[in-house]
Amino acid sequence: MPSIIERLLAERGVLLADGATGSNLFERGLQTGDAPELWNARHPRRIASQYQAFIDAGSDIILTNTFGGSRQRLQRHAAAHRVAELNRAGAAIARECVSRAGRRILIGGSMGPSGEIMQPLGDLSHAAAADAFAEQAAALKDGGADVFWIETMSSREEVQAAVDGAARVGLPIVATFSVDTNGRTMMGLAPADIVALSARMRRAPDAIGANCGVGASELIAATVNMRHAGEQQGIAPLLVAKANCGVPQYIDGKITYSGDAQVMAEYARLAVDAGARIIGGCCGTTPAHIAAMRKALDGHRRGDLPTLEVIESRLGAVSAGARAQLRGEMSIAAGAVGGGRAESRRKGRRRK
Repeated sequence: MPSIIERLLAERGVLLADGATGSNLFERGLQTGDAPELWNARHPRRIASQYQAFIDAGSDIILTNTFGGSRQRLQRHAAAHRVAELNRAGAAIARECVSRAGRRILIGGSMGPSGEIMQPLGDLSHAAAADAFAEQAAALKDGGADVFWIETMSSREEVQAAVDGAARVGLPIVATFSVDTNGRTMMGLAPADIVALSARMRRAPDAIGANCGVGASELIAATVNMRHAGEQQGIAPLLVAKANCGVPQYIDGKITYSGDAQVMAEYARLAVDAGARIIGGCCGTTPAHIAAMRKALDGHRRGDLPTLEVIESRLGAVSAGARAQLRGEMSIAAGAVGGGRAESRRKGRRRK
């Protein structure tokens, strides 16, 4: 039976997701170091207004304010005991908003990394991580989520635990990775590795892709490389693209993003050409950007697969690693090399 995602895609062709959570909440008063998830209880009207802004901009999918809603992340704010409450509230606020929209909008229950390093290099076991993700997933489903949206992943071990945990609860699963380190995730996964890993999971995600990262050009490159990898591996994954709004920059004491509405509209069109069926924005992407992307998608028919030259001419340069992948200068499994080294380096950098 087709999933709820597939049914909506059959109706609309391409789905527009929403934009950023954290950077938009900063505009609503969130302070650096605060846990956004606590606002689901403290400031539900502000969370509702953010959801509503993306609905009004034309999103087909909105993500819940629960990215850091696992027990591991919440324990940093003395709130590990509030996993069920905060995740349920984040989804319930979204459910109330979409119920008034007058069109079908999917609620993606956002589940981000635990912030811990998985065994054998770290302390977090697969079982403990899967249990934590299952706990979060159950609360999201109870609050009204339609889909579990596992995002900004970097480690093969953690995404496997997240998918295993979410699969216990029974909703469709989306899994996206942050390809932000020379064409790879921080833990060394190249787009081709992501495609292969997802296909090998006990419960394969319904859709995979990339989010966040270092800008729209790099994310389009990752999407093209995932499509190439799928073709080489004989599979056709449903691809998701959710790029940052340009490149993050630190200006006058705050993080700003270089992209504007025109850049994000161009990115949306190229994402369709690259093969993505679900397209949105990540850090820095406002409702105004999403509205521009809505207009761009509504007026666009899928074109040729973007070449390196097209990506760089329209969105800016991509990294040497992504460029090599686009040119076919690395094998499908090449990204598996170095993953452990990357995790070792991250462990060495971790603050005590």
